[in-house]
Formats: sequence, C-alpha cells, structure tokens
Amino acid sequence: MEKLIKDGEELNRTLDRMAHEILEKHEIDNTLALVGIRTRGIYIARRLMEKIKKITGKDVLYGELDITLYRDDLSQVAEQPVLKATNIPFDITGKTIILTDDVLYTGRTIRSALAALSDFGRPSRIELAVIVDRGHRELPIKADYVGKNLPTAKTEIVHIKLKEYDGEDSITLLVKNND
Repeated sequence: MEKLIKDGEELNRTLDRMAHEILEKHEIDNTLALVGIRTRGIYIARRLMEKIKKITGKDVLYGELDITLYRDDLSQVAEQPVLKATNIPFDITGKTIILTDDVLYTGRTIRSALAALSDFGRPSRIELAVIVDRGHRELPIKADYVGKNLPTAKTEIVHIKLKEYDGEDSITLLVKNND
C-alpha cells in the first residue's frame, strides 16, 4: 500500500521553506555552493538555487556529484556500475558546500558524498539538505536542513518523485503488507 505524504504543492512549499532557512544562515556570495548528489539531489539543488535567486536576485554556485565509485556497497548494487558525470565547475576550497539529497536514511550515501567531495578540495564547511529524514542512521550524520522528518519502519520505502526525473512531484511511503 502506498500512502501519500506530500503532493507537488506541498513539496514546493517545503522547498520554499528550506530556501528561506538557508538564507537565514548564509549570505549569498561566491563562498556558498549547492552540490546535488545524483540523481534526485541534483534537481533538489537546482530548485533551491532557483528559489534563492528568486528571493535574493543573486546566483548561487551549483554543482553535481556522482558518488558511485565511493559507495561501500558497490559490489552489491551492480556488477557494472553506471557512472554519471560529476560537474563541479568551481574550486570548493574555502567554500561552504550544501550537499543536497532526497532521502537521508542510513547515512552511507552522505559518507560516500563526503569522500567524493574531498577529491575536489577542502571546503570550509559542509552542510546537508534533504527532503526527507527517515531515521535509522548507521553513521553519525545529521541534516542541517530537513523538509520532513518521517519516522519509518525499516521495511517501508520512501519514494520521492520529482517532475524533472519522474514526471511528477510527490512524496509517498510504500508500506509492505505482511501477507
């Protein structure tokens, strides 16, 4: 059974709020950058970037990060992993990086992203923005900006759909029946 958590309008309001939270903590200058973790994290970063520009009239640095080769479960995921482009067209050294992703679960994706990011320089600070924090952390990682805290069972699955990738915006929770 799939349960709707947020529809497209609610997801948009969530991103608006997150953009405002980022602006409460940061000046928009060339020291702040949004870096999206592939795949859905890049669309979240783009939307936050657009919302921040709409509010402030200023551009935010933007990059895309592929963590495939940094995953600690790579051999379990695929025999032939599909690599996608990392595109960070600026030096991250000394910058505040806001990593963006869709769901924070065990923390392993973020650990991989931190390892990948370190190959590009030494930021002064790294923060994390996620649409959903579902708990069940295996590593000591905490998001700085959270769209929705959603306690889940380990057997449940959080689906975030974004129109740029999935054709629609929504957050749903797949609850498996014990049949």
